[in-house]
Amino acid sequence: MKITLIAIGKTEDKYLIEGIDKYINRLKHYINFSFLPIPDVKNVKNLSEAQQKNKEAELLHKQINNGDVVILLDEKGKKYSSVDFSNYLNKQMIGSVQHLIFIIGGPYGFDESIYKRANGLISLSDMTFSHQMIRLFFVEQLYRGFSILKGEPYHHA
Repeated sequence: MKITLIAIGKTEDKYLIEGIDKYINRLKHYINFSFLPIPDVKNVKNLSEAQQKNKEAELLHKQINNGDVVILLDEKGKKYSSVDFSNYLNKQMIGSVQHLIFIIGGPYGFDESIYKRANGLISLSDMTFSHQMIRLFFVEQLYRGFSILKGEPYHHA
């Protein structure tokens, strides 16, 4: 199985980039993982919120193939404990999923066409975080999930 994290916009803060890179490097020991930042939409000042989400959706749809399983990181999504999330990942692997894509939307969330394409929604918390920080939180949880599956001590660290 291959896992891709797609995020709208580039990560700007150095400390977040360093943290994301740390967990991406750790993940490579467990799974074929890639992080794909999609460039921000240009001239957003001239666009409504709906138009911006629509432009972002066009960019996202280009990265998704028919057989991909797409999960949106969304405040309305299902919440998992770390152990439950590791079980979710395991079910995807056992279920012969070839490509699992997680998507972090832009500042306004997702266009309706992305919701329609999605196979599920996951929420990392009841709290609201910046879409910059979610990148780090998510790759850490992904790493934690695989360390749980392998019975490694990281989860208890």
